[in-house]
Amino acid sequence: MTETQSSITRQTGGKGESLLPPCDDLYIYYVQGCAGVCDKAFGRDFIGNWEEDGFSFLFFSKPGHDRVQHLLERRPELTLLDQFRMTYEEWQGGKFSPFQAGGFSISPPWERPLHPQFPLSEKMELLLDPGVVFGTGTHPTTHDCLDLLERICQEEDIRSVIDLGTGTGLLALAAARLGCEKTLALDFNFLAVKTTKRNIRINQMEDRILAIQGRAEDFMDCHADLMIANIHYDVMRQLIETEGFLRKKWFILSGLLRSEARDIEWKLSQQAVKIVEKRERGGVWHTFFGERC
Repeated sequence: MTETQSSITRQTGGKGESLLPPCDDLYIYYVQGCAGVCDKAFGRDFIGNWEEDGFSFLFFSKPGHDRVQHLLERRPELTLLDQFRMTYEEWQGGKFSPFQAGGFSISPPWERPLHPQFPLSEKMELLLDPGVVFGTGTHPTTHDCLDLLERICQEEDIRSVIDLGTGTGLLALAAARLGCEKTLALDFNFLAVKTTKRNIRINQMEDRILAIQGRAEDFMDCHADLMIANIHYDVMRQLIETEGFLRKKWFILSGLLRSEARDIEWKLSQQAVKIVEKRERGGVWHTFFGERC
């Protein structure tokens, strides 16, 4: 670790917060069942628990086998299916380096020292710490969402945004950087919300973004000028048939494969909305940008 890296910390809420990569190595325990483990239960080297479809992935920065075994003894409905050790870069699919997406400059915080004499610029610069959550911003659907978000915020008066399936919070951060006064960042996964909250803090956007855990269906009635949904098709097709969707002036829908996009486009044609632009990446990923009629 370099001298510069060791000094990259920032005081948040009276506590020192490291802006270094989460760890060199990850120890991952794949468990059948919902562990529902709180952060304090496993100690400081417990990174978090990703739960999805009745399975849990418990992440540690040091071996946690004894603690996982203790959990299994107390919770016989849980079963350890497998365990892995890999580097952080292997988990993220490669080294996460600074990159440009449209007008945005996106960097991991450990690549940009954050000191009082070097505050975040007023330009479209974002710090993104993905933790162990997927979503470093390099996926083509994310690029399309960022590009369309930048476009609509330059052309229209967008003051409020709801970001459904926020993941690491990147699109919510981009909305705030573009001047949106209020953004609701929502995800059903607790670890994603925890990661988003951290990214809100390190970008100093606590006054503009609220990150909460919940189901997208339960928040469709929230007021927003723009709805962004880069989420699973099964959820999206239900959302666009709600009254709350029709009350949003603008929408960006993404993360759709070809057959899914055809179905969503047909459903939108039955609603009082207009598709302004369709994006396609390599014939695989599809994004819709539209407005209420």
